[in-house]
Amino acid sequence: MLCPVTFYKALADDTRLKSLLLITEQQELCVCELMTALELSQPKISRHLAQLRKANVLADRRSGQWVFYSLHPALPTWAQQVLKQTLLANELYLAPCRQQLSLISERAVTQSCC
Repeated sequence: MLCPVTFYKALADDTRLKSLLLITEQQELCVCELMTALELSQPKISRHLAQLRKANVLADRRSGQWVFYSLHPALPTWAQQVLKQTLLANELYLAPCRQQLSLISERAVTQSCC
């Protein structure tokens, strides 16, 4: 079971919060998509995603050389609601990330990554 302190600590970092909100919105993103959206290096993104995985906030799925992240299937409803409400109430906070993410085309069609 996810401890509230662990969950809120996960949200306390800008990179982790933006990653979580984008994953909440998109349902699943890979490391390279988050790199593009957040304009950060692969090691930095991967380090933050590893923390979120360790806290059982995110789950990962491997497809070839790519790793895709989604919300952990056992994430409590209250935590999912916090993420959804934060996403809805902060459109401007994610606007630059969404714009960067939109530069990646046809991911849904190819099911591959950047």
